[in-house]
Amino acid sequence: MFEEEEEQDSSFISFYKRNDVNWASPFRCRLRGDAAVGDGVNRHVLSMAMQKLKSGFSINLGSAALSSLFEGEKEHRVPSAAVVLRESNLFEMAGRMIGHSFLHGGYGVSGISLPVVTRLTGGSTNTAVSALSLLDCPDLDHRETIGFLKNTELTAAETTRVTDLCLSWDLPVPTSTNHDWLFQELLSHAVIHRVRLPIKQIRKGLKETGIWPLLSSRPDVGPIIFPRESNEELKPQAVIQNIHWPQPKSDSDEEEDDPVQLEKVSLITGFLRKFIEEASPEVLRDLMRFWVGWELPAKKLFVEVATSTYPTAFTCFYKLKLPGHYQTYLIFHQEMMMAISSVSSGFGLV
Repeated sequence: MFEEEEEQDSSFISFYKRNDVNWASPFRCRLRGDAAVGDGVNRHVLSMAMQKLKSGFSINLGSAALSSLFEGEKEHRVPSAAVVLRESNLFEMAGRMIGHSFLHGGYGVSGISLPVVTRLTGGSTNTAVSALSLLDCPDLDHRETIGFLKNTELTAAETTRVTDLCLSWDLPVPTSTNHDWLFQELLSHAVIHRVRLPIKQIRKGLKETGIWPLLSSRPDVGPIIFPRESNEELKPQAVIQNIHWPQPKSDSDEEEDDPVQLEKVSLITGFLRKFIEEASPEVLRDLMRFWVGWELPAKKLFVEVATSTYPTAFTCFYKLKLPGHYQTYLIFHQEMMMAISSVSSGFGLV
């Protein structure tokens, strides 16, 4: 947990590049440098793995400090066409990571282009091509050039750019009658054909985890493994409705060593409700990672107000423990933000 990011990423890559592994076997994780154990740690590690797939790995492949397996904008990400990534078998590794996360209750890689998802889940090339849009093209220069073909007439400069792109991809040059056909061919090449090998490697990795029969025969599974980012956005009410708030204790209840007064419990839980209601989707995701280990909200989230210094989380039990000493919402908000930002360097603690 306290190593350089490059070392952490190398650990992930080494693990998921192992061959002859039964990925459905029981999964237990331990974080070197942290005493936490249990299901919460497993969720935390799977969450980190899926984040790495989206943000990239800090590994030196001779080109950039961060090697991203997917490129493009939100909801239109496609596998990178970089040869070095393909030759390093990182896309096969990505398929294993995605399948492994699914097998153990985690989530998939969100925001992948729908035509690419079609190919990843066994759909035909023709079906994928028919669903393409310009936004699926990750290269902005290529996107602009291909978009010229939507114009009724091309200027001399536009014709030159389209012609150069066509020749580089061994396609016919534009004429007065082939704009629509050429638009589809160029877009298909830019999005699907250039990354057919990475797509094939990802599928191979998925098959190695054993989920391919389910994925290829059940179309409803595809959106679970490759969800849309818009569907992943957490809403405050979705979090609040799953919270089991502290209940007043009767006189017959077992007394705590240092109980917090009911008025304080009401004040602190009110602060938490306000924090959640005002939080952005990004902050809510970080809160869930701190609270339960990953971004998926649990059906039951527990809150405890007790005598402590900082907010802490017992992720295996879905419990958030809040100090009872806060007087103002400002201080509560500052320390909650500090707590949820600590997940990457300290598991569930400040």
